Amino acid sequence: MASYNKFNNFTDYLVGNRSGQSIKVITDTFKILLTNTAPVATNTKYSDISGTELANGNGYTTGGAASAVTANNTTGTETVVAADVTFTATGSMGPFRYAVFYDTTPTDQPLICWFDYGSNVTLSSGESFTVEPNSASPNGTLFTLA
Repeated sequence: MASYNKFNNFTDYLVGNRSGQSIKVITDTFKILLTNTAPVATNTKYSDISGTELANGNGYTTGGAASAVTANNTTGTETVVAADVTFTATGSMGPFRYAVFYDTTPTDQPLICWFDYGSNVTLSSGESFTVEPNSASPNGTLFTLA
């Protein structure tokens, strides 16, 4: 199971406290990118890590793949759920160890969190790898606000 790690400034973006930039869970577009360089909790935006992601090609597209996000409020607790994303290699893809979740809509493209898979992963042509934002269940909870 991958370990979840939050970027420090994610909450600033969530409440619009980053130079007017804010994350709008329902309307923004979110992506997951793959990298073999450990993210740093103090990174704030896509440009801080874009140079470390996998090269374009062999089934991977620069910037990563989109993940649908939904939110539901039950008795004052907002639950934000992100869909799984599957990458399928069309040649050798990797190595990568980290999957980074970020918002592509604001100009800053804020980083939200990353998942550490504990060791390098390399896919052979035809193999697939699924990033599950919460591996406890498909389309799992990304975060909650109470």
